[in-house]
Amino acid sequence: MSSPAPIELPLFPLQTVLFPDGLLSLKVFEARYLDLMGSCLREGTPFGVVALKQGTEARKVSSDTVNFEAMGTLAQLLDVDSAQAGILQVRCRGKQRFSVRKSRQQDDGLWIARIESLPDDELVAPAEGLLETVKGLANAIATLKAQGSEPFLAPYRFDDAGWVANRWCEILPISLAAKQKLMELPDGQMRLQLVDEFLRSKGVVK
Repeated sequence: MSSPAPIELPLFPLQTVLFPDGLLSLKVFEARYLDLMGSCLREGTPFGVVALKQGTEARKVSSDTVNFEAMGTLAQLLDVDSAQAGILQVRCRGKQRFSVRKSRQQDDGLWIARIESLPDDELVAPAEGLLETVKGLANAIATLKAQGSEPFLAPYRFDDAGWVANRWCEILPISLAAKQKLMELPDGQMRLQLVDEFLRSKGVVK
């Protein structure tokens, strides 16, 4: 079976790792990204989120060095609010992962990449030994909701090892590099196993 043909995609390098089905909230004010959001909104197209390894999200000078990860996640706009002039508050859902084959920067600073889509996690139920970590996520969601916070998008799929692992990865106090490595794993059950080991090492799961 041949791999999918590469396509071109605008990128938004960020100090975050977006996971499939994750919720991403952004405050957009730079012209290049305001234009990008307008284009995505009009055309119903996604953009790519890649984690920064070097550089900042906001462009200070044109000579700033920017270096980002070679694997990212598509982001689909959910809603856009323009309560303030020149500023957009947007919410996006993480979709499919992709690998960057080649990238170039336009004159306005926007990065464009040739990307290749990567397969979604196989839908697999969490292994029996990981069920305490599944329950732990349900408890964490209940606690966050009680505090007025809902960081995850419905529907909640506690029967999907990859989904449970991804939601844990989003809220764990681990480095950006560690989150990137977990996102890149092609096996959702293995990702959940690593999360389970981390939680047990911290005494969160017994």
